[in-house]
Amino acid sequence: MRTIVGIDVGGSTTKIVGFSIYEDEKIELVEPQIVRATDPITSIYGAFGRFLDTNNLELRDIDRVMMTGVGSTFVTKPIYSLKCRSVPEFTSIGVGGLYLSGLDEAIVVSMGTGTPVIHAKRTGKRTAEINYLGGTGIGGGTLIGLSRKILGVDTIEHIEQLCRGGDLNKVDLRVKDISDTSLFPNINHELTASNFGKLSDMANQHDIALGIANMVAETIAMIAIFAARMHKLDKIVLTGNLTSFVPIRDTIVRLGPSFNVTFLVPDNAQFGTVIGAALLGLEE
Repeated sequence: MRTIVGIDVGGSTTKIVGFSIYEDEKIELVEPQIVRATDPITSIYGAFGRFLDTNNLELRDIDRVMMTGVGSTFVTKPIYSLKCRSVPEFTSIGVGGLYLSGLDEAIVVSMGTGTPVIHAKRTGKRTAEINYLGGTGIGGGTLIGLSRKILGVDTIEHIEQLCRGGDLNKVDLRVKDISDTSLFPNINHELTASNFGKLSDMANQHDIALGIANMVAETIAMIAIFAARMHKLDKIVLTGNLTSFVPIRDTIVRLGPSFNVTFLVPDNAQFGTVIGAALLGLEE
């Protein structure tokens, strides 16, 4: 058995995954893991050590290590004597999104600190054409930064707890608030006309937290929808850390029917990029 390891080094987390290749060429995904650390080198070695220990692997079992993510540039020498190869993050996002969704073509959105949007199209069993379409600086960094400044809360878990008691009617201006709904019968009148456009003096922390999350979700959703329309696709694959943040994930998924698209959140969506990096090792 040989194992190809993928490592995605982000600004605050490092993700690691493996694909085990058996003698009969059967390929099996090894359960992904995540390590949080402020120093990328510390998190890389911590993630790698935990990965080996958890999966009862030895260094001799590792065939190659594929690195991606903004922090991968800090790796300038072999890890535990294993040579590492860097692969483009956008390519990893696209390849990982197709693998997780089982689609041959899709728009893949990686919801991390910011949000890149990728068009991915399969060209062979293990090959794909990947195009970076652009993206937005709105993402998890926006959610945490605004919550820290406005609410004094800067952990994802606490922000999500605040959102649970929120009421968007005290924050956002909806289509139904500003127009005669009978004039636009084909429009979902619950759609937001202006984020924070109806902010009430009575709005509390819960309402504002949900308003911030809703603004992030709707911005990401709309740029993905525009990208899907450009390529005449109706499937959008969501990956990245924010797929585990329920208020944002559920808001995006609910928007799909209003714009004739389907947002997919596959299993292991949080690890889409690192899975893609490991898959690029299989191509070789």
